[in-house]
Amino acid sequence: MFQQTTLGANTSFGGTRTQAASNVVKDFEVVSPPEDSVSSLEFSPAALQQNFLVAGSWDNYVRCWEVEQTGKTIPKSMQNCDGPVLDVCWTDDGTKVMMASCDKQVKCWDLASNQTIQVAQHDAPVKTCHWIKSPTYSCLMTGSWDKTLKFWDMRSANPIMTITLPERCYGAAVDYPMAVVITAGKQLIIYQLEGKPQEFRRAETNLKHQHRCVAIMRDKKSSPTGYAVGSVEGRVAIQYINAQGPKDNFTFKCQRITGPNNQYQEIYAVNDIAFHPLHNTVATCGSDGTYNFWDKDARTKLKSSEQFDQPITRCCFNHNGQIFAYALSYDWHKGHEFYNPQKKNGIFLHPCYEDTKPRNLTTS
Repeated sequence: MFQQTTLGANTSFGGTRTQAASNVVKDFEVVSPPEDSVSSLEFSPAALQQNFLVAGSWDNYVRCWEVEQTGKTIPKSMQNCDGPVLDVCWTDDGTKVMMASCDKQVKCWDLASNQTIQVAQHDAPVKTCHWIKSPTYSCLMTGSWDKTLKFWDMRSANPIMTITLPERCYGAAVDYPMAVVITAGKQLIIYQLEGKPQEFRRAETNLKHQHRCVAIMRDKKSSPTGYAVGSVEGRVAIQYINAQGPKDNFTFKCQRITGPNNQYQEIYAVNDIAFHPLHNTVATCGSDGTYNFWDKDARTKLKSSEQFDQPITRCCFNHNGQIFAYALSYDWHKGHEFYNPQKKNGIFLHPCYEDTKPRNLTTS
């Protein structure tokens, strides 16, 4: 079966897929998954010819797999931190992986030597890490529950810049020259990274509940133009930096399950958002155990997965938009009473190029 279809092909695996079909059966399962909930997921950058996937977990480990065109995954290596891993990111050249942890540190994993070194330090767990590559500088950006955003050139034990946040950092996104940070208290701050990082604007959304995830979207010229924010209330806000009209910014519902006879709706948190690198369509996933692909411009849903028996905690696209990775793990949204150790964590790869085409391109 694996030999008949490649992840790089511009066709969906298995031809036409009916909604009742089992995606997990048809998607490719990553071997040797983490032993605890998956907190972060990131494909290697375009600088590398092969596709590599790294995942951080609450089991304190970061794992790296090579993803072959056939869908086969090969475990390459793993590194541990002294606490649960909350985020991972690649350097732009694909030689190193940053690992942000509850141990208040960020470590740099040099993949060639398979060695790690501490490169950042906070006074509380580090929630986010992002590599910034600009024409004039490269640095690591880290956000923490200590209410600071720090920038590091990794050659010094001290940050080159520290910015005080209004609250604990809950999430961030970077696409040079733009960064967006979400914090506790529904705060959202936009930063411009040209020259040196500085605050550009504080923004509000129409979301009534806590922000949980954020992703930056691009225009047709591949320049950052806005962002999507997901909330714990099964809703996403699409917002442009320079909206042309009052209707450009909008919200839509997702990660919801309708009860029998439409009597009620169960509302779940949006755990992650990812934009397709070519189509600029958007994927959402959440505690309801589904992922969805959306055409934000046509304001329509392109595809829904089946409902899995666990939440989807993270998702991401590879650099050329052929592969969509998603992680099944318990996200503790129902507390320890609903934790089932018999349910294993899993990471799956879905050939997604056709599924994520904008509505006006699907028939062309």
